[in-house]
Amino acid sequence: MPSEVKRSLRVSSRLAKELAWVLTKDCRDPRVTKVTITRVTMTDDLRQARIYVRLLQGGEDEKARKEALVGLSKASGMLRAESARRMGLRVAPELAFLYDDGQDHTTRIQHLLDELKAEDFTRSKNEKSAKPEKSEKAAKSAKTGAK
Repeated sequence: MPSEVKRSLRVSSRLAKELAWVLTKDCRDPRVTKVTITRVTMTDDLRQARIYVRLLQGGEDEKARKEALVGLSKASGMLRAESARRMGLRVAPELAFLYDDGQDHTTRIQHLLDELKAEDFTRSKNEKSAKPEKSEKAAKSAKTGAK
């Protein structure tokens, strides 16, 4: 028998798609126009959903993040009702919006790794250029000493 996927995972995937559609088509709040949904997690009873969002532009600005989350919380009633209606759910899940910092952490780590790689490259380049000079000096001193 094939392994079955939990219903909460299937519903959370569909909820992410429906919320994205409702945000782009029905929501006119300018605070949420540049919001994208990264992932949705739901409880097994489908009564609560955590929606992780990111800003398409200005995600570095803490004020813009807070404004987007406030706009989403203000629109949560409409988003909740519309998504439940579109999905045919008997009970509309309670929506909690959170900013997804995961990508920011990943970007920061990648930036640090790139810096380390660049430092290592310049260090090895300097060591390589320094070694021939020492060997040339040693060769010259050996020639002068041999005379």
